[in-house]
Amino acid sequence: QLQASGGGLVQPGGSLRLSCAASGRTFNNYAVGWFRQAPGKEREFVAAINRDGLDTMYSDSVKGRFTISRDYAKNTVYLQMISLKPEDTAVYYCGAARRYIGSSSMTSYDYWGQGTLVTVSS
Repeated sequence: QLQASGGGLVQPGGSLRLSCAASGRTFNNYAVGWFRQAPGKEREFVAAINRDGLDTMYSDSVKGRFTISRDYAKNTVYLQMISLKPEDTAVYYCGAARRYIGSSSMTSYDYWGQGTLVTVSS
């Protein structure tokens, strides 16, 4: 089971750190990705990290502002978000994939968290 947390209301230009924690299983054998879904829009890829944590990938819209990382001891994957914009407002979901390399495709992921809401507004 995956648990996403850390969402909230933040002003434009602000920062948030999202967490995705796994219970009942270890993240060590999974690539992990973050996706988001804005109101009225389809879920879209945000970032992914390989099983070994050595390689990451980002969507063009967040590259340079978001950083994905993982803490094996805490069995948690993080998404650090800075310079937030109103268009980053969405429910953010984390997914775990039984593969080595992260993926931008939702179909690659086997497990999903429940989502955490990020609202960027003044």
